[in-house]
Amino acid sequence: MTRQKIEVDFGLCESNGVCMGIVPEVFDLDDEDYLHVLTDEVTPENEDKVREAVRQCPRQAISIRDE
Repeated sequence: MTRQKIEVDFGLCESNGVCMGIVPEVFDLDDEDYLHVLTDEVTPENEDKVREAVRQCPRQAISIRDE
């Protein structure tokens, strides 16, 4: 079975927090506005929200890849 992982291109990411607003259990901004991926695994529980975060990212910095 293929697993899916969340990937962030930190060169593109502007840490605007749109993803954190959509799925805070996966994405977090620290006090220096640096984005952290709390869990990089796409699960049945978070898949819809993660896909929405991918769509809503203003810089298209988030993607999902098969592993």
